[in-house]
Amino acid sequence: MSGYGTPPAVPTQFQIVNTGKLDQDWQRKFTIIWTSVLAFFLVISLPLLVRALRSGTALKGLFGISELWSRSPQYRAIEPSISVKRGQPQGPRKIEAALNRVVSPLWWCIPGLSLNIGQVLLIVSYLVVVLVCITVDASLMKNANRAALAQLPIVFLFAAKNSVLSLLLGPGNGYEKLNFIHKWSGRSIFIAALLHGALWIRDHLELREPILGQIKETTGIAAFALLCILVLTSILPVRRYFYQVFYIIHFLTYVSFFITLCYHTPYATPWIFPPLAFYGLDMLLRMVRLRIKDAVLIPVDRQMTLIHIPDCTDGWSAGQYIRLRVFLSGRVFESHPLSIFTAPPEISCVKSLPQGVNLGARVMGDWTRAINDYAAQTVEALKKIDEEEACAEDEKEKGPQTFTIEASTPEQTAPLPEVPVQVMLDGPYGGCGVDLGRYETVLLFAGGSGATFTLGLLDDIVGRCVKRGREGGEITKRIEFAWCVRSFGAIDWFGPALMDIATLAASSDLSLHISVYVTCLCNPEAIPPIPNCDVTIVRPSIYKVLLDIVTPPEASGSESTASSSDDNAIQVIARTPAKHDAEHKRPGTATTHQSSSVATVDSEAFEPSVRNRLPWVGTGGGLALCASGPENLTREAANALARLQLSKAGGDVGIVGLHTEVFAL
Repeated sequence: MSGYGTPPAVPTQFQIVNTGKLDQDWQRKFTIIWTSVLAFFLVISLPLLVRALRSGTALKGLFGISELWSRSPQYRAIEPSISVKRGQPQGPRKIEAALNRVVSPLWWCIPGLSLNIGQVLLIVSYLVVVLVCITVDASLMKNANRAALAQLPIVFLFAAKNSVLSLLLGPGNGYEKLNFIHKWSGRSIFIAALLHGALWIRDHLELREPILGQIKETTGIAAFALLCILVLTSILPVRRYFYQVFYIIHFLTYVSFFITLCYHTPYATPWIFPPLAFYGLDMLLRMVRLRIKDAVLIPVDRQMTLIHIPDCTDGWSAGQYIRLRVFLSGRVFESHPLSIFTAPPEISCVKSLPQGVNLGARVMGDWTRAINDYAAQTVEALKKIDEEEACAEDEKEKGPQTFTIEASTPEQTAPLPEVPVQVMLDGPYGGCGVDLGRYETVLLFAGGSGATFTLGLLDDIVGRCVKRGREGGEITKRIEFAWCVRSFGAIDWFGPALMDIATLAASSDLSLHISVYVTCLCNPEAIPPIPNCDVTIVRPSIYKVLLDIVTPPEASGSESTASSSDDNAIQVIARTPAKHDAEHKRPGTATTHQSSSVATVDSEAFEPSVRNRLPWVGTGGGLALCASGPENLTREAANALARLQLSKAGGDVGIVGLHTEVFAL
């Protein structure tokens, strides 16, 4: 001990603040906040996860698509006379229905943002938390280092295709549903880095210090430049039209960004290990899920190519999709997501297609066009070879012998040609977040190639109710399958599958009605004979269809409308002639001679009559809406259900389920 006593304390205003420790404390506070919010969402998702675990769909496809070798699927048909009872207590369902009405305003989608109100509120709250953690107790002019690095785990957690988070949130919460958080957290990092860099450059300019030269400043500028590249190459036009370029730049730039960041600051290390762990788990599960299989391509027409992969019979559930890579010249490194439009063979009702994974690739870009062209050209080449072989055999068989040629009947149709290829599968991913078996009424609404998603759900619920004998306690009584297409010929894309499903449903107590809405009158002779199917030349309002389903059928008119339920009914809807049509003297009304029921109705005043096609089952049994297709269609579907819930008619519906699938990047 010294005899001079304790040293004098340094006044607070002259103490050097350890900004590094202070920044780390606020970044830890930010981490505690977002993990607590995530834990809250995991807790409220527990009922969905528990139901998925009981039904066996939660872990379905965790290790990829496989083939069942041990047993053949066993079916248990349900008798038409068996009555369907509501298998769940009405008390919990009433509470759930009340909660649905409370949260229904959050389903409203905002045009231009690709987000609903619930997602917007979540993003705004996230940005507010980031702003608070950056500014509270901080002198930004001297220190602007906070809350940027702590966001890196969020960026990678919500970007991983194979994430533990998607598993814990339950089916229907794949990376494509969580990716919006990845996008906005990345933009938040960019804004925080921009603020940090701008203020540090300002300080250097005021102190007349060089901006470049020292390793800290140089690596900081380099890291920010890499971050700018990440942001600029992630905008929508680049992702949509140059996805492969976007993906390669994204991967390589993030690696460079992490390396540069570690040289820039020693405080980056704790926040880099979690993203690396998330990415490593993602890569590991991808390697486990990868499969190389033989497949066949079937060019239905110049707009659709069916892809059948027969050696895959298990490991996926209805509504999921895979990332497919077709081994074609020049297209080996491209993989694209395609929905599986049939249920697994043990549930599927489709007999006209081979068992396995069935995909539909609509011609929308270079990759799908290349597949369709390759399949069509190969089919033409095979036809020429067959014709040459047939001519050679005819020349050999010329002689005194006589033979007869049997004329083919109109009923005889040649099978669609098949082109063998090899493919690589990655998945399955996604899925439907709504268990359709919990709802008495189901509406499946699709636009264009979005039918691959809703058709898989239709195949699954009909198979569960009819083939599996409602062994899972399904209470579904009536289903409306609506499909919007541009031309009548598009119905042939999935016509055989729809006929198989509708035929099986017609022999049971499950009521299924199919509505095809055509927006262009061309080739009406191409309509397949699908049971209980109406074809209408109009683009309907989804809200009107929903309102029609929950409205009791009219006493008058039911007799007249029921007569057309056995055959295809085409309604010709009058449209207002456009200026372009008037100049070319085109008629504003379409006509056809193929229909069994023809009507002329103004398209704006079109009123669907689904309630007269399906039996009325009363109220309170629940309503599920699943929509897939372009973004404007899914947005309209979400807004329609939210509007229905806020209306008087929504109070008697019961529990409500909503799932939308956008077919876009």
